[in-house]
Amino acid sequence: MTAEVNFDGLVGPTHNYAGLSLGNRASMGHAGMVSSPRRAARQGLAKMRLLTELGLAQGVLPPQRRPDPNILRRLGFGPDATPADVHRRSPQLVPAIMSASPMWAANAATVSPSADTADRRVHLTPANLSSTTHRSFESGQTGRILAAIFADQARFEVHDPLPGAAAFADEGAANHGRLTPSHGEPGLQVFVYGRDADEPVSPGGFPRRQTRLAGELISRSHGVAPNRVLFVRQADAAIDAGAFHNDVVSVVNEDVVLAHQSAFEDPGLLSAAIDGLPVRLVEVAADRVPLEDAISSYLFNSQLVTLPDGSMTLIAPAEVDETESTAAYLAEAVADPGNPIASVHSLDLRESMHNGGGPACLRLRVVLTDAERRALTGRVLLDEPLLAELERWVDAHYRDELTPNDLADPALAGESDRALDELTTILDLGDLYDL
Repeated sequence: MTAEVNFDGLVGPTHNYAGLSLGNRASMGHAGMVSSPRRAARQGLAKMRLLTELGLAQGVLPPQRRPDPNILRRLGFGPDATPADVHRRSPQLVPAIMSASPMWAANAATVSPSADTADRRVHLTPANLSSTTHRSFESGQTGRILAAIFADQARFEVHDPLPGAAAFADEGAANHGRLTPSHGEPGLQVFVYGRDADEPVSPGGFPRRQTRLAGELISRSHGVAPNRVLFVRQADAAIDAGAFHNDVVSVVNEDVVLAHQSAFEDPGLLSAAIDGLPVRLVEVAADRVPLEDAISSYLFNSQLVTLPDGSMTLIAPAEVDETESTAAYLAEAVADPGNPIASVHSLDLRESMHNGGGPACLRLRVVLTDAERRALTGRVLLDEPLLAELERWVDAHYRDELTPNDLADPALAGESDRALDELTTILDLGDLYDL
Protein backbone atom coordinates (compact mmCIF):
# COMPACT_ATOMS: atom_id res chain seq x y z
CA MET A 1 0.00 0.00 0.00
CA THR A 2 1.17 3.52 -0.80
CA ALA A 3 0.33 6.40 1.53
CA GLU A 4 1.22 10.01 2.04
CA VAL A 5 3.30 10.65 5.15
CA ASN A 6 3.19 14.16 6.57
CA PHE A 7 6.60 14.88 8.11
CA ASP A 8 6.08 17.81 10.45
CA GLY A 9 8.92 20.00 11.60
CA LEU A 10 9.30 19.83 15.37
CA VAL A 11 9.45 23.42 16.63
CA GLY A 12 12.92 24.25 17.92
CA PRO A 13 13.92 25.62 21.35
CA THR A 14 14.77 29.07 19.91
CA HIS A 15 11.32 29.79 18.41
CA ASN A 16 11.00 33.58 18.49
CA TYR A 17 9.43 36.59 16.79
CA ALA A 18 12.19 38.60 15.14
CA GLY A 19 10.16 39.58 12.06
CA LEU A 20 12.78 38.35 9.59
CA SER A 21 10.55 37.39 6.66
CA LEU A 22 9.93 40.28 4.25
CA GLY A 23 6.66 39.71 2.41
CA ASN A 24 5.20 37.60 5.20
CA ARG A 25 2.73 39.99 6.81
CA ALA A 26 2.24 37.91 9.96
CA SER A 27 5.98 37.65 10.56
CA MET A 28 6.47 41.35 9.98
CA GLY A 29 3.44 42.32 12.08
CA HIS A 30 4.45 40.33 15.17
CA ALA A 31 8.11 41.32 15.28
CA GLY A 32 9.33 41.88 18.83
CA MET A 33 6.56 39.92 20.54
CA VAL A 34 7.29 37.49 23.35
CA SER A 35 7.12 33.92 22.05
CA SER A 36 6.64 30.63 23.87
CA PRO A 37 8.84 27.86 22.43
CA ARG A 38 7.21 25.33 24.76
CA ARG A 39 3.69 26.26 23.73
CA ALA A 40 4.69 26.35 20.04
CA ALA A 41 6.18 22.86 20.16
CA ARG A 42 3.18 21.54 22.10
CA GLN A 43 0.79 23.03 19.54
CA GLY A 44 2.74 21.39 16.73
CA LEU A 45 2.70 18.02 18.50
CA ALA A 46 -1.05 18.35 19.06
CA LYS A 47 -1.49 18.71 15.30
CA MET A 48 0.64 15.63 14.71
CA ARG A 49 -1.42 13.69 17.25
CA LEU A 50 -4.66 14.65 15.48
CA LEU A 51 -3.34 13.31 12.18
CA THR A 52 -2.43 9.99 13.81
CA GLU A 53 -5.84 9.80 15.50
CA LEU A 54 -7.45 10.31 12.09
CA GLY A 55 -5.62 7.21 10.89
CA LEU A 56 -2.98 8.98 8.79
CA ALA A 57 0.74 8.30 8.63
CA GLN A 58 2.60 11.02 10.50
CA GLY A 59 6.34 11.61 10.71
CA VAL A 60 8.55 14.11 12.48
CA LEU A 61 11.63 16.05 11.41
CA PRO A 62 13.95 17.15 14.24
CA PRO A 63 14.86 20.83 14.72
CA GLN A 64 18.16 22.22 13.51
CA ARG A 65 20.99 23.24 15.80
CA ARG A 66 21.09 26.93 16.60
CA PRO A 67 23.51 28.45 16.19
CA ASP A 68 25.01 26.21 13.51
CA PRO A 69 28.81 26.04 14.05
CA ASN A 70 29.36 25.54 10.32
CA ILE A 71 27.50 28.79 9.58
CA LEU A 72 29.43 30.64 12.28
CA ARG A 73 32.70 29.47 10.76
CA ARG A 74 31.63 30.53 7.27
CA LEU A 75 30.69 33.96 8.64
CA GLY A 76 34.15 34.40 10.16
CA PHE A 77 33.29 33.90 13.81
CA GLY A 78 34.76 30.45 14.35
CA PRO A 79 32.82 27.31 15.29
CA ASP A 80 33.19 27.93 19.03
CA ALA A 81 31.67 31.41 18.93
CA THR A 82 28.55 32.00 21.01
CA PRO A 83 25.53 34.15 20.18
CA ALA A 84 26.92 36.66 22.69
CA ASP A 85 30.15 36.84 20.66
CA VAL A 86 28.16 37.46 17.50
CA HIS A 87 26.07 40.10 19.30
CA ARG A 88 29.19 42.03 20.31
CA ARG A 89 30.56 42.13 16.77
CA SER A 90 27.53 41.94 14.43
CA PRO A 91 24.35 42.20 16.50
CA GLN A 92 22.12 42.31 13.41
CA LEU A 93 23.06 38.67 12.67
CA VAL A 94 21.90 37.21 15.98
CA PRO A 95 18.22 36.75 15.01
CA ALA A 96 19.25 35.04 11.77
CA ILE A 97 21.69 32.56 13.32
CA MET A 98 19.20 31.72 16.09
CA SER A 99 16.06 31.43 13.95
CA ALA A 100 13.84 28.37 14.45
CA SER A 101 12.44 28.68 10.91
CA PRO A 102 13.25 25.04 9.95
CA MET A 103 10.06 24.20 11.88
CA TRP A 104 8.24 25.08 8.62
CA ALA A 105 9.06 21.82 6.89
CA ALA A 106 7.07 22.68 3.76
CA ASN A 107 10.18 24.62 2.79
CA ALA A 108 12.58 21.81 3.63
CA ALA A 109 12.60 20.15 0.22
CA THR A 110 10.82 19.20 -2.98
CA VAL A 111 9.86 15.52 -3.06
CA SER A 112 9.06 13.28 -6.01
CA PRO A 113 7.59 9.87 -5.13
CA SER A 114 8.85 6.70 -6.77
CA ALA A 115 5.71 6.42 -8.91
CA ASP A 116 6.82 9.57 -10.78
CA THR A 117 10.56 9.01 -11.24
CA ALA A 118 12.51 7.22 -13.95
CA ASP A 119 14.54 5.10 -11.52
CA ARG A 120 11.54 4.35 -9.27
CA ARG A 121 13.23 5.86 -6.23
CA VAL A 122 11.96 8.68 -4.00
CA HIS A 123 13.92 11.86 -4.78
CA LEU A 124 14.31 14.74 -2.33
CA THR A 125 16.03 18.07 -3.04
CA PRO A 126 16.59 20.38 -0.05
CA ALA A 127 15.51 23.94 -0.80
CA ASN A 128 18.28 26.53 -0.94
CA LEU A 129 15.93 29.20 0.50
CA SER A 130 18.25 31.84 -0.88
CA SER A 131 15.66 34.63 -0.78
CA THR A 132 16.00 35.30 2.97
CA THR A 133 19.15 35.46 5.07
CA HIS A 134 17.96 33.40 8.04
CA ARG A 135 16.48 30.62 5.90
CA SER A 136 19.51 30.42 3.61
CA PHE A 137 21.36 28.91 6.59
CA GLU A 138 19.11 25.83 6.62
CA SER A 139 19.96 23.73 3.58
CA GLY A 140 23.11 22.09 4.97
CA GLN A 141 21.43 20.69 8.05
CA THR A 142 18.27 19.91 6.10
CA GLY A 143 20.28 17.74 3.75
CA ARG A 144 21.98 16.01 6.64
CA ILE A 145 18.70 15.27 8.41
CA LEU A 146 17.02 13.99 5.25
CA ALA A 147 20.05 11.86 4.38
CA ALA A 148 19.94 10.31 7.85
CA ILE A 149 16.24 9.41 7.61
CA PHE A 150 16.18 8.48 3.91
CA ALA A 151 19.50 6.65 4.03
CA ASP A 152 18.65 3.59 1.93
CA GLN A 153 20.13 4.59 -1.43
CA ALA A 154 18.40 1.70 -3.16
CA ARG A 155 15.07 3.43 -2.46
CA PHE A 156 15.91 7.11 -1.88
CA GLU A 157 18.12 9.82 -3.31
CA VAL A 158 18.73 13.04 -1.39
CA HIS A 159 20.15 15.59 -3.82
CA ASP A 160 22.27 18.63 -3.06
CA PRO A 161 20.32 21.90 -3.00
CA LEU A 162 20.52 24.15 -6.04
CA PRO A 163 23.24 26.84 -5.91
CA GLY A 164 22.19 29.82 -3.83
CA ALA A 165 21.86 32.34 -6.65
CA ALA A 166 18.84 34.48 -7.50
CA ALA A 167 18.24 32.53 -10.71
CA PHE A 168 17.92 29.27 -8.74
CA ALA A 169 15.81 30.57 -5.84
CA ASP A 170 13.92 27.58 -4.45
CA GLU A 171 11.45 27.51 -1.56
CA GLY A 172 10.64 23.79 -1.64
CA ALA A 173 7.28 22.08 -1.39
CA ALA A 174 5.46 25.30 -0.44
CA ASN A 175 5.36 26.00 -4.19
CA HIS A 176 4.90 22.41 -5.36
CA GLY A 177 1.89 20.13 -5.61
CA ARG A 178 1.04 16.80 -7.18
CA LEU A 179 -2.20 15.88 -8.95
CA THR A 180 -3.02 12.18 -9.10
CA PRO A 181 -6.09 9.92 -8.87
CA SER A 182 -4.51 8.42 -5.73
CA HIS A 183 -1.17 8.81 -3.96
CA GLY A 184 0.25 5.57 -5.32
CA GLU A 185 -0.39 6.33 -8.99
CA PRO A 186 1.80 8.46 -11.28
CA GLY A 187 1.01 12.14 -10.92
CA LEU A 188 1.25 15.52 -12.60
CA GLN A 189 3.72 17.63 -10.64
CA VAL A 190 2.72 21.29 -10.42
CA PHE A 191 5.49 23.84 -9.84
CA VAL A 192 4.30 27.36 -9.01
CA TYR A 193 6.77 30.20 -9.47
CA GLY A 194 6.87 33.94 -8.91
CA ARG A 195 9.34 35.00 -11.59
CA ASP A 196 11.54 33.84 -14.40
CA ALA A 197 15.25 33.55 -13.66
CA ASP A 198 16.15 36.79 -15.47
CA GLU A 199 13.44 38.89 -13.84
CA PRO A 200 14.06 41.17 -10.83
CA VAL A 201 13.49 39.64 -7.41
CA SER A 202 11.46 42.63 -6.23
CA PRO A 203 9.90 44.49 -9.17
CA GLY A 204 8.29 47.02 -6.83
CA GLY A 205 6.40 44.88 -4.30
CA PHE A 206 7.40 41.99 -2.09
CA PRO A 207 10.10 39.54 -3.25
CA ARG A 208 9.26 36.84 -5.77
CA ARG A 209 10.97 33.97 -3.98
CA GLN A 210 10.61 31.09 -6.44
CA THR A 211 11.90 30.88 -10.00
CA ARG A 212 10.57 28.72 -12.78
CA LEU A 213 14.13 27.61 -13.56
CA ALA A 214 14.47 26.07 -10.09
CA GLY A 215 11.46 23.87 -10.72
CA GLU A 216 12.71 22.90 -14.17
CA LEU A 217 16.10 21.83 -12.79
CA ILE A 218 14.67 19.92 -9.84
CA SER A 219 12.10 18.01 -11.88
CA ARG A 220 14.82 17.06 -14.37
CA SER A 221 17.23 15.86 -11.67
CA HIS A 222 14.41 13.81 -10.12
CA GLY A 223 13.83 12.02 -13.41
CA VAL A 224 10.25 13.23 -13.83
CA ALA A 225 9.06 13.02 -17.44
CA PRO A 226 8.49 16.45 -19.03
CA ASN A 227 4.87 15.60 -19.83
CA ARG A 228 4.32 14.99 -16.11
CA VAL A 229 5.35 18.52 -15.08
CA LEU A 230 3.27 21.71 -15.18
CA PHE A 231 4.58 25.22 -14.48
CA VAL A 232 2.10 27.85 -13.29
CA ARG A 233 2.91 31.44 -12.38
CA GLN A 234 1.66 32.83 -9.08
CA ALA A 235 -0.26 36.08 -9.33
CA ASP A 236 1.77 39.22 -8.60
CA ALA A 237 -1.24 40.61 -6.76
CA ALA A 238 -1.27 37.61 -4.43
CA ILE A 239 2.43 37.92 -3.63
CA ASP A 240 2.16 41.65 -2.96
CA ALA A 241 -0.86 41.01 -0.72
CA GLY A 242 1.27 38.70 1.44
CA ALA A 243 1.12 35.28 -0.25
CA PHE A 244 4.88 34.84 -0.05
CA HIS A 245 4.49 31.14 -0.98
CA ASN A 246 1.83 29.62 -3.17
CA ASP A 247 0.55 27.44 -0.33
CA VAL A 248 -0.91 30.60 1.19
CA VAL A 249 -3.45 30.78 -1.67
CA SER A 250 -3.85 27.20 -2.91
CA VAL A 251 -3.53 23.58 -1.80
CA VAL A 252 -3.44 20.34 -3.79
CA ASN A 253 -4.44 16.87 -2.60
CA GLU A 254 -4.73 13.88 -4.92
CA ASP A 255 -7.22 14.94 -7.64
CA VAL A 256 -8.25 18.24 -6.03
CA VAL A 257 -6.91 21.77 -6.46
CA LEU A 258 -8.40 24.15 -3.90
CA ALA A 259 -7.37 27.68 -4.85
CA HIS A 260 -8.32 31.29 -4.38
CA GLN A 261 -9.56 33.06 -7.48
CA SER A 262 -6.53 35.39 -7.26
CA ALA A 263 -3.90 32.67 -6.76
CA PHE A 264 -2.53 32.42 -10.31
CA GLU A 265 -1.46 35.02 -12.84
CA ASP A 266 -3.31 33.18 -15.62
CA PRO A 267 -6.09 31.08 -14.05
CA GLY A 268 -7.05 29.76 -17.47
CA LEU A 269 -3.63 28.13 -17.91
CA LEU A 270 -4.22 25.72 -15.04
CA SER A 271 -7.78 25.04 -16.16
CA ALA A 272 -6.65 24.31 -19.72
CA ALA A 273 -3.79 22.09 -18.56
CA ILE A 274 -6.02 19.86 -16.49
CA ASP A 275 -8.95 19.88 -18.91
CA GLY A 276 -9.81 16.29 -19.68
CA LEU A 277 -7.92 14.95 -16.68
CA PRO A 278 -9.78 13.41 -13.72
CA VAL A 279 -9.07 16.53 -11.65
CA ARG A 280 -11.37 18.76 -9.64
CA LEU A 281 -10.57 22.48 -9.54
CA VAL A 282 -12.34 24.17 -6.63
CA GLU A 283 -11.95 27.91 -7.00
CA VAL A 284 -12.96 30.20 -4.15
CA ALA A 285 -14.26 33.49 -5.53
CA ALA A 286 -12.91 36.78 -4.22
CA ASP A 287 -16.42 38.01 -3.50
CA ARG A 288 -16.90 35.02 -1.17
CA VAL A 289 -13.51 35.15 0.54
CA PRO A 290 -11.55 38.36 -0.08
CA LEU A 291 -7.87 37.80 -0.73
CA GLU A 292 -6.91 39.63 2.46
CA ASP A 293 -9.13 37.29 4.50
CA ALA A 294 -7.65 34.23 2.81
CA ILE A 295 -4.15 35.42 3.72
CA SER A 296 -4.84 36.57 7.28
CA SER A 297 -6.79 33.41 8.17
CA TYR A 298 -4.52 31.04 6.21
CA LEU A 299 -7.57 29.26 4.80
CA PHE A 300 -5.47 27.74 2.01
CA ASN A 301 -2.41 27.14 4.18
CA SER A 302 -4.34 24.21 5.59
CA GLN A 303 -3.72 20.53 5.04
CA LEU A 304 -6.21 18.93 2.68
CA VAL A 305 -5.79 15.21 3.37
CA THR A 306 -7.51 11.99 2.39
CA LEU A 307 -8.84 9.93 5.29
CA PRO A 308 -8.86 6.12 5.38
CA ASP A 309 -12.53 6.12 4.32
CA GLY A 310 -11.65 8.05 1.15
CA SER A 311 -13.16 11.37 2.22
CA MET A 312 -11.13 14.57 2.45
CA THR A 313 -10.77 16.73 5.52
CA LEU A 314 -9.19 20.14 5.98
CA ILE A 315 -6.73 20.61 8.87
CA ALA A 316 -7.09 24.35 9.37
CA PRO A 317 -5.92 27.02 11.82
CA ALA A 318 -8.43 28.31 14.36
CA GLU A 319 -8.32 31.67 12.59
CA VAL A 320 -10.65 30.33 9.88
CA ASP A 321 -13.39 30.06 12.52
CA GLU A 322 -12.78 33.63 13.63
CA THR A 323 -12.90 35.18 10.14
CA GLU A 324 -16.48 35.68 8.96
CA SER A 325 -15.93 34.97 5.28
CA THR A 326 -13.83 31.82 5.75
CA ALA A 327 -16.10 30.41 8.44
CA ALA A 328 -19.11 30.87 6.16
CA TYR A 329 -17.31 29.36 3.17
CA LEU A 330 -16.22 26.25 5.05
CA ALA A 331 -19.67 25.70 6.56
CA GLU A 332 -21.18 25.76 3.07
CA ALA A 333 -18.39 23.61 1.64
CA VAL A 334 -18.94 20.84 4.17
CA ALA A 335 -22.70 20.94 3.55
CA ASP A 336 -22.22 20.79 -0.25
CA PRO A 337 -21.95 17.18 -1.49
CA GLY A 338 -20.20 18.45 -4.60
CA ASN A 339 -17.36 20.02 -2.62
CA PRO A 340 -14.50 17.64 -1.77
CA ILE A 341 -14.11 19.11 1.74
CA ALA A 342 -16.22 16.70 3.80
CA SER A 343 -15.06 17.91 7.22
CA VAL A 344 -12.87 20.52 8.90
CA HIS A 345 -10.62 20.24 11.97
CA SER A 346 -9.47 23.62 13.24
CA LEU A 347 -6.50 23.82 15.60
CA ASP A 348 -4.78 26.38 17.81
CA LEU A 349 -1.43 27.01 16.11
CA ARG A 350 -1.10 30.64 17.12
CA GLU A 351 2.60 30.48 17.96
CA SER A 352 3.33 29.40 14.41
CA MET A 353 0.61 31.59 12.88
CA HIS A 354 2.03 34.74 14.50
CA ASN A 355 5.27 34.03 12.68
CA GLY A 356 3.48 33.44 9.38
CA GLY A 357 3.20 29.65 9.29
CA GLY A 358 -0.07 27.75 9.20
CA PRO A 359 -0.73 23.98 9.28
CA ALA A 360 0.59 23.40 5.75
CA CYS A 361 3.82 25.26 6.50
CA LEU A 362 4.65 22.82 9.27
CA ARG A 363 4.65 19.69 7.13
CA LEU A 364 6.53 18.11 4.24
CA ARG A 365 4.44 15.65 2.20
CA VAL A 366 6.27 12.42 1.32
CA VAL A 367 4.44 9.66 -0.56
CA LEU A 368 5.89 6.25 0.38
CA THR A 369 5.12 2.63 -0.34
CA ASP A 370 5.04 0.16 2.54
CA ALA A 371 8.51 -1.06 1.62
CA GLU A 372 9.82 2.52 1.54
CA ARG A 373 8.31 3.25 4.93
CA ARG A 374 10.00 0.17 6.36
CA ALA A 375 13.31 1.39 4.90
CA LEU A 376 13.26 4.67 6.84
CA THR A 377 16.02 5.09 9.39
CA GLY A 378 15.29 6.07 12.97
CA ARG A 379 12.19 6.36 15.05
CA VAL A 380 10.48 9.09 13.04
CA LEU A 381 7.00 7.69 12.36
CA LEU A 382 4.77 8.76 15.20
CA ASP A 383 2.66 6.68 17.53
CA GLU A 384 1.21 7.53 20.92
CA PRO A 385 4.26 6.42 22.96
CA LEU A 386 6.61 8.55 20.85
CA LEU A 387 4.27 11.54 20.97
CA ALA A 388 4.08 11.31 24.76
CA GLU A 389 7.87 11.03 24.98
CA LEU A 390 8.33 14.09 22.78
CA GLU A 391 5.88 16.07 24.89
CA ARG A 392 7.84 15.19 28.04
CA TRP A 393 11.05 16.17 26.26
CA VAL A 394 9.63 19.56 25.28
CA ASP A 395 8.37 20.23 28.80
CA ALA A 396 11.79 19.38 30.25
CA HIS A 397 13.91 21.50 27.88
CA TYR A 398 11.95 24.38 26.35
CA ARG A 399 11.55 27.86 27.80
CA ASP A 400 8.05 29.09 28.39
CA GLU A 401 8.89 32.61 27.16
CA LEU A 402 11.48 34.05 24.81
CA THR A 403 12.04 37.59 23.56
CA PRO A 404 14.24 38.58 20.61
CA ASN A 405 16.70 40.03 23.13
CA ASP A 406 17.03 36.60 24.78
CA LEU A 407 18.60 35.16 21.63
CA ALA A 408 22.04 36.43 22.66
CA ASP A 409 21.77 34.78 26.09
CA PRO A 410 24.80 32.44 26.31
CA ALA A 411 22.70 29.92 28.23
CA LEU A 412 20.10 29.50 25.45
CA ALA A 413 22.44 27.81 22.98
CA GLY A 414 23.63 25.43 25.69
CA GLU A 415 20.07 24.56 26.65
CA SER A 416 19.25 23.89 23.01
CA ASP A 417 22.31 21.68 22.49
CA ARG A 418 21.47 19.55 25.52
CA ALA A 419 17.90 19.17 24.31
CA LEU A 420 18.96 18.14 20.80
CA ASP A 421 21.52 15.68 22.15
CA GLU A 422 18.75 13.90 24.04
CA LEU A 423 16.39 14.10 21.04
CA THR A 424 18.78 12.19 18.77
CA THR A 425 18.60 9.31 21.25
CA ILE A 426 14.79 9.46 21.35
CA LEU A 427 14.58 9.44 17.55
CA ASP A 428 17.48 6.97 17.13
CA LEU A 429 19.13 9.11 14.47
CA GLY A 430 22.75 9.06 15.62
CA ASP A 431 24.91 12.15 15.92
CA LEU A 432 23.08 14.62 13.68
CA TYR A 433 24.55 17.71 15.31
CA ASP A 434 28.26 17.01 16.01
CA LEU A 435 27.63 17.57 19.72
